[in-house]
This record gives sequence, structure tokens and C-alpha cells, in this order.
Amino acid sequence: MAHPVVHFEVSGNDLDKLQSFYSELFGWKTQRAPGGMPYAMVEKEGNGIGGGIGQAPDGRGHVTFYVDTDDPQGTLDKAERLGGKTILPVTELPQVTIALFADPEGHVIGVAKGM
Repeated sequence: MAHPVVHFEVSGNDLDKLQSFYSELFGWKTQRAPGGMPYAMVEKEGNGIGGGIGQAPDGRGHVTFYVDTDDPQGTLDKAERLGGKTILPVTELPQVTIALFADPEGHVIGVAKGM
């Protein structure tokens, strides 16, 4: 696969409740993000991908997957040419660069470089 899915994210209103739910349901090992950020990393196991569980800033929950790319801006530009819309511009985080776009039907997809 040229651009594999490399990360997933589940967010909602109550981080503690979601973290507990998915840990108990699937046996996921989670660890809170440093610095008091309302986010928990889900440990990658076996052939699976790692992910995160977070508090939704706007209070509306969502599920997002992130696709690997060497050129996040180029991917956003191409998505827009194909009828998508940028939701989060290219954002540099300490260990990864991310961006979000909506497809033509409004589904939000992430792209990541360095994950």
C-alpha cells in the first residue's frame, strides 16, 4: 500500500470514560499524553496501528484515521482539487506533522508525516 493508515483517533466529551471503555473493551494499553493535554496514546500492538483517545475541543466526538504522506501540503492541495476541503492546515507537532481534510461527503481524514 503506497500510503498506509498509520494512526487512528477517537475523541469525545469525556476522556476518562472513553479511555476506560476502549481499554476494557479491547484490552488496549493507553498512556496519558504529557503536559496535561487531554489525550491518551493507544499503544501499537502486533500488526495493528497505534492511536489516540482524546477530549474533543468542540465537544463533538469523532473518529479519524491518519494516512502516511511525505508531503502533507501537497496532499491537502490534491484533496481540494478532487473536491475536498482543508479542515486543519499543516501543523507541526513535536514528533509529527499533521493536517486534516474533509472528503466530498464531509468525512474528516488526517494525513501525517513522521509517524
